[in-house]
Amino acid sequence: MLFDNPIYVGRPNVGDRAEFEALVDRIFESGWLSNSGPLVVELEARLADFLGVRNCVAMCNGTVALEIAARALGLTGEVIVPSYTFIATAHALYWQGLTPVFADIAKETHNLDPESVRQAITSETSGIVGVHLWGRAAPVDELQQIASEHGLRLMFDASHAFGNRHRGQMIGTFGEAEVFSFHATKFFNTFEGGAVVTDNDELAESVRLMRNFGFVDFDEVVYPGTNGKMPEVSAAMGLVNLDSIENVVERNRENHDAYRDVFAAETLVDLLLFDQRSGSNCQYVVIELAAGAVEYRDRLVADLHAENVWARRYFWPGCHRMEPYRTLFPESGERLPNTVDVAERVVVLPTGTAVTPDDCRLIGEFVVSRLRDYCAERG
Repeated sequence: MLFDNPIYVGRPNVGDRAEFEALVDRIFESGWLSNSGPLVVELEARLADFLGVRNCVAMCNGTVALEIAARALGLTGEVIVPSYTFIATAHALYWQGLTPVFADIAKETHNLDPESVRQAITSETSGIVGVHLWGRAAPVDELQQIASEHGLRLMFDASHAFGNRHRGQMIGTFGEAEVFSFHATKFFNTFEGGAVVTDNDELAESVRLMRNFGFVDFDEVVYPGTNGKMPEVSAAMGLVNLDSIENVVERNRENHDAYRDVFAAETLVDLLLFDQRSGSNCQYVVIELAAGAVEYRDRLVADLHAENVWARRYFWPGCHRMEPYRTLFPESGERLPNTVDVAERVVVLPTGTAVTPDDCRLIGEFVVSRLRDYCAERG
């Protein structure tokens, strides 16, 4: 066995524990556990400054943040999304009574294909939700052009892209709003949490209203809102982790470089590369199996699990092949050939502060060795 203890994709990155415990002491001393406490307010201000936006509205999780953003934007009818994303992107729309319409991705980037988006527009389309998959920026300029041409609202699911840039501009500043997830498995986490960020002050005020039951005063409700508030203890974790974010980025880059060195000359597997000069967080290590090895993808994942390496098939099999969308839109896969192909090829390998570059080299060498063995068996 490669490792005595399990190595997971998405093991939490945690900052200075003593600093966190000091903040928790402050929470208990103040008696303010939730309802936009001082730590949440501080985290929102620091995140807004970090991202370069006017408004950051912290939430209990990224899914609720997506739901509230969609509602605040007034989306109706159909909303175009990628199928190759975490199911929450589609579910958040569906829970708001919207119909997610799945568009295809570009094979090279795994992000929305603008031409597929164009083809998906109907008279019922009200918006587009782009996803910065793996932290790579979606085609923001092309999607903005399409949205402007057709009078559509444009927002982004930026759950993978905290701290990343696109052509020098920080992700979080595109579209009418961007949504982050701060779940424990994310590069930057608050235990559980999320945020809506926007430069639209009116939209931000609507989002704040919706996350707190529609209250505008102690006893005045003006909208049927929900409970999307972030608790103080989550904000404490966020503040601590924000202080150590550069250390996490440095380790992610070291790990990614270690994998890259192993896979550089290997023809059976391609490592998805990032432009690290643009400010990538290198949160994900994504490999695609080549045509001659794709049939062994699931076998490889099982063999890695047997070695205590808990690699993952992301985002297999695609949202359009999960319920309720599989039943609602049984023919949608015919319009998504790249999504289907990529979903069958991808394996995500462990990284983060719980993994060392030596661990990554060992995992990478195991992957190469196993793929060669499988192909040799086939003859």
